[in-house]
Amino acid sequence: MGAFDFVRDAGAKVGIGNGAKGESKNVLEEASKIVKTSEVENLTKRVLESGIAIDNLKVTFGDGNVEVSGSVADQAAREKVILALGNVEGVASVKDSIKVNDSSAESKMYKVVEGDTLSKIAKSFYGDAAKYPAIFEANKPLLQDPDEIYVGQTLRIPAE
Repeated sequence: MGAFDFVRDAGAKVGIGNGAKGESKNVLEEASKIVKTSEVENLTKRVLESGIAIDNLKVTFGDGNVEVSGSVADQAAREKVILALGNVEGVASVKDSIKVNDSSAESKMYKVVEGDTLSKIAKSFYGDAAKYPAIFEANKPLLQDPDEIYVGQTLRIPAE
């Protein structure tokens, strides 16, 4: 359980952070309620559509901050839920209260920078660029292609 920071302006565009501006307070409050519901639905849908098994999923969202709870089988599933929510444009942080049934070791988290490739990241963490498939597999289904990572994206780096 913990809090994870993400790059708010990077990530999948799933309809997060689309608040109304320049209108009266009552209209803004009403619009904010509608947008908040839509944002929570979009974030919840992103987790469910990723195929990550989580029971009793609950997501809240406000001012760029996501809170998530539920129950998962293992640490990898927990980390994938956090990444599914955090790698969304408009999300600055994810605070989780996810219960893990099997307490395996946590992976390291890595923010992609300009010039990174999975091979370069594998070389840095494992000393061998050819081990990039381990990083790719650890981030499925969130990664579809090992050549499609972007600056600001956060990846799981499992222990060797």
